[in-house]
Amino acid sequence: MNDYPPIADHGLVGDLQTAALIAADGTVDWWCTPRFDSPSVFASLLDSDRGGYCRLAADLGAADEAGVRQLYLTDTAVLVTRFMAPGGVGEVLDFMEPDPSNTPSARHRLIRVARVVRGSLPFELLCRPRFDYGRASHTLRHLDDGSVVFHGPDTDLHVQATAPIALHPDGHDVSARFTLDAGELAAVVLTSESGDAAARGGRPGGPPPTVQAITAAFDACRAFWLTWLRASRYRGRWQEMVTRSAITLKLLTYAPTGAPIAAATMGLPEQIGGERNWDYRYTWIRDASLSVHALTTLGFTRDANAYRRWLRERLDAGWTASGEPLQIMYRVDGEPHLTEEILDHLEGYRRSAPVRAGNAAADQIQLDIYGEAAYALAEARDIGGIRGWNAFTAVIDWLTDHWDRPDEGIWETRGGRQNFTYSRLMTWVAFDRAIGFATAYSRPADLTRWQTARDTVFRQIIDRGWNDKRRAFVQHYDTDVVDASLLLMPRVGFIAPNDPDWLSTLDAMNDELVSDSLVYRYNPAASPDGLRGSEGTFNLCSFLYVQALARAGRLDQARYAFDKMLTYANHVGLFAEEIGPSGEQLGNFPQAFTHLALIDAAIALDEELDRAEYLAR
Repeated sequence: MNDYPPIADHGLVGDLQTAALIAADGTVDWWCTPRFDSPSVFASLLDSDRGGYCRLAADLGAADEAGVRQLYLTDTAVLVTRFMAPGGVGEVLDFMEPDPSNTPSARHRLIRVARVVRGSLPFELLCRPRFDYGRASHTLRHLDDGSVVFHGPDTDLHVQATAPIALHPDGHDVSARFTLDAGELAAVVLTSESGDAAARGGRPGGPPPTVQAITAAFDACRAFWLTWLRASRYRGRWQEMVTRSAITLKLLTYAPTGAPIAAATMGLPEQIGGERNWDYRYTWIRDASLSVHALTTLGFTRDANAYRRWLRERLDAGWTASGEPLQIMYRVDGEPHLTEEILDHLEGYRRSAPVRAGNAAADQIQLDIYGEAAYALAEARDIGGIRGWNAFTAVIDWLTDHWDRPDEGIWETRGGRQNFTYSRLMTWVAFDRAIGFATAYSRPADLTRWQTARDTVFRQIIDRGWNDKRRAFVQHYDTDVVDASLLLMPRVGFIAPNDPDWLSTLDAMNDELVSDSLVYRYNPAASPDGLRGSEGTFNLCSFLYVQALARAGRLDQARYAFDKMLTYANHVGLFAEEIGPSGEQLGNFPQAFTHLALIDAAIALDEELDRAEYLAR
């Protein structure tokens, strides 16, 4: 086992309520259950000694010709880790069964199937759960030759196998060794049970796995993903990458509420050894709202509408404790409390501390979220009936009196509030979309007041967000630094994608933020954000850059940038948050924002390339 494999050396499996990361050597080194934002059962990704893991892999010994390869079964979330040695070829299939009922469950199964397709190979299992981010002790009960249960606080982990399971010499863990010949398989089922189910004891993990039961579960999982993908309308040039990104967005969505999380992990650093280590297992209004466009364009309207319902419920819930209509992020069930704590018993990924659970940025003021919320809701014909419209208009009425304030901005800086241009841009979007919806559907609204606010915001951005010296729109009103968040200006309709002022802004970004098609969010040295250290290029921004170039008609540059970005995907098509100086993936993984931006960039580039080809005929 690699103590700290590269962040990119992982695949993701999940059941739409929780998800696990599986390293390319067959190690489950991250799993929180029963929800994405629950405490971990396996977290060796953040501390190789204390975090806990479950490894199931072929024992390749020291064979020089041995190799390992990881891939997804096409158009599914079934992950295959393949082991190749002179003695044979074996695989471990990992998958979780999505619950079609979409009801919160206390029980979740991670199914691991070892099989040999050629020759003969020995396999090893070592299961070392460590509950509550490695803080809690557990007891171990041996039920029979193939079944044990780990009792942790409020959570049990049942391990059931078709091979005999032995107590590990340390007394706290279990292991197994078995050899499979071609055509044979063995299964290991990890079942987490929480709350009342865990308290009952006994054998609630279910009956021992059989070949027939595991085969049925595999068939059901594969059928779920193939059926879900039938809704996709995408027929463009980058089918494989767009499909993988869509599946990843689905895996990162909490099905019972329709709320997508920002990433499956917490604490993975934006710089090795740095302090920019955040918890991304929550639903950001911004990220989730922007995903609606990608999902709707692809044809996944049911998923987009599920999030809209969740968003309307947040509006209906009323004002937050700070007096704002919305908080910038929530737990997947809509709970607003995300108290941040430092887990100082964990050393962090490759000793990148502190490791944070929870997110103090939830209490920040970020005015852009009202524009993103309006952007998402306005794409639907129904904002939620009359009561939904009333709640929405109450927010817009409130915003007319509260938009002109400094805030922390889209990047959640911790260096003090500023008058961020992007925040003003998105308040303009909020007013513009609200006016458009009220006019199109004859809804009651104080249109004169909204129009006055919209036009005032527009003039302020032109007057103060534009920097004559840089010939560009800039990060905030008191700087000449450019910011990649403004790549969304033409997409939301504030400025035409070929307007001279926009093209000069794009040129300024290219000069300051772009490194061989990879795009930084901003320059922290020129615009301090209150944090030490640096960061890599931001994958979201790199894909936004592709989209802006395509819409501006710079197609050769856009296609080069897009194709170059795709080479930074990992071996199974997943992206973390950032690309480091040596081309490594950094930050939480996989990141939904990156994958939704990839989808939007592919669609925009397809459309512009098709248009150019048509005009050239």
